[in-house]
Amino acid sequence: MKLMITGGAGFIGSALIRTLISETNVYIVNVDKLSYAGNLESLAGISGDASYVFEHADICDADKMQALFKTHRPDAVMHLAAESHVDRSIDGPDDFIQTNIVGTYSLLQASRTYWETLSSKKKAAFRFHHISTDEVFGSLGAEGLFTETSPYQPNSPYSASKSASDHLVRAWHHTYALPVLITNCSNNYGPYQFPEKLIPLMILNALAGKPLPVYGKGQHVRDWLYVEDHVRALYRVLTKGRVGETYNIGGGNEMSNLGVVETICSLMDELLPRPEKYNNLIRFVDDRPGHDLRYAIDAAKISRELGWQPRESFATGLRKTVQWYLNHLRWCERVSDGRYQGERLGVISGT
Repeated sequence: MKLMITGGAGFIGSALIRTLISETNVYIVNVDKLSYAGNLESLAGISGDASYVFEHADICDADKMQALFKTHRPDAVMHLAAESHVDRSIDGPDDFIQTNIVGTYSLLQASRTYWETLSSKKKAAFRFHHISTDEVFGSLGAEGLFTETSPYQPNSPYSASKSASDHLVRAWHHTYALPVLITNCSNNYGPYQFPEKLIPLMILNALAGKPLPVYGKGQHVRDWLYVEDHVRALYRVLTKGRVGETYNIGGGNEMSNLGVVETICSLMDELLPRPEKYNNLIRFVDDRPGHDLRYAIDAAKISRELGWQPRESFATGLRKTVQWYLNHLRWCERVSDGRYQGERLGVISGT
């Protein structure tokens, strides 16, 4: 099988490529424009593999997308290219509208044009797999879980742009019969995540003795999914999922943001002790506007239909993650180009 993976130099995309190269016999075409969070350092170990090729391209470039399909003739597309940080979408939503909406439209059109040229057998086998987020569903109360039929209620520019892209993919299936799959996942974490996200930010700030900024009172709850569990679920959906269906992927690990930071501090106390406890660095900062209270995924459908279960608990996955960052500080230095200075973004003081 030949796969075109967009956003393959990002956090989840690079984990997907590393896993597929090591565990399957697929051929991968990685399409990435290498924005600030996309870095080929995450794929250094497989850059010379005969089953892998990199194409430096922006999915918003319609002509380039058409050309890539003609050149590589993939059997499936796994679409992960996206602007993905809520805080950045608050500070500057333009890139999110362009990449997540216009870029998805461009890719859908290129996929459809290519798909219509295929033989009947290859048309039936082709898949367009769109990777999305649980944030499209909005905010949960103290109880309940997001299911595949939960209504969309996006509350940030990021989640609104991802909601729009989900709807485009669904529309291209129902209008043009393009064989699509959609997955909505909970918060990913693990090795190679860009340092702006909560877990790597807290690890690196703690190492530097910097404050550990926590929004509001830290009671916002997320379901945490180890990235390697996620990418195995993605491949299971691609190869076994029913066309036109949506599958939720969650880790079954709900925890408040404060609980996550405190757990990181405890691990740091164990793995790299210092005279003062790391949790003394925790500081509560102004909350970001429209901050959803709780996300939690019901992953029963993917478990029941496709037999997927996460391998990592939050305790085992977080320990692996903290240890990886402690062992790969040079990677963190190299992927940061100076534009990001380890702050919490998207905060509007006084709100």
